[in-house]
Amino acid sequence: MNVVIDNLPLYLQGFGVTLSLFLIGGISAMILGTVVAAMRISPVAGFRGAAVVYTEALRNTPLTLVFVFFVFVLPQLAPRLPYFASACVALALYTAPFVAEALRSGVNGVPIGQAEAARSLGMGFGQALTLVIFPQAFRMVIPPLVNVFVALAKNTSVAGGFFVAELFQIGKGLANTNGNSVIPILFGVAFFYLVITIPLGIVSSRLEKRWVVAR
Repeated sequence: MNVVIDNLPLYLQGFGVTLSLFLIGGISAMILGTVVAAMRISPVAGFRGAAVVYTEALRNTPLTLVFVFFVFVLPQLAPRLPYFASACVALALYTAPFVAEALRSGVNGVPIGQAEAARSLGMGFGQALTLVIFPQAFRMVIPPLVNVFVALAKNTSVAGGFFVAELFQIGKGLANTNGNSVIPILFGVAFFYLVITIPLGIVSSRLEKRWVVAR
């Protein structure tokens, strides 16, 4: 494990980039996914149609292809973004549909009487959604949402193939220059990914116990 300790600054540098990708991409995906979920259940047919097209298109497109579009294709049509920014956008847009589908499943689990009660109180669609339906739906879908964000943490490794010096790319470079220590190097990379994913599981378990919702 000496190779890991000797190169710890490089690991920490890559981990910092990976963590930034995860946080920026995750927060952006959560916001966009919530909007898309609202559009999926909107009474406006145009919104529902646009949300369906976006969700199905992105969920059935390889993440690598999304990166190729933002890193190589889009700069031919618009000013080039920094590679890190392009990676954040690609991760957010790719993850948002999975967030939206998780939330939609939670919305479907909310008793229909809740929405009817909100309407009887004079609430519009937006008020009923934000004050009554979404708060309950979020509580129901904590485990699926955590799974989405665990997948996002692992998906950040794709950015390494597109000029972003994240954790996996750092590990790959170390493996190439230390061929006799590949296994310890990969264990080091795996450890830092676990630093992200294990706390997510712990938080998910605790929130699920606190926010138990009768189904």
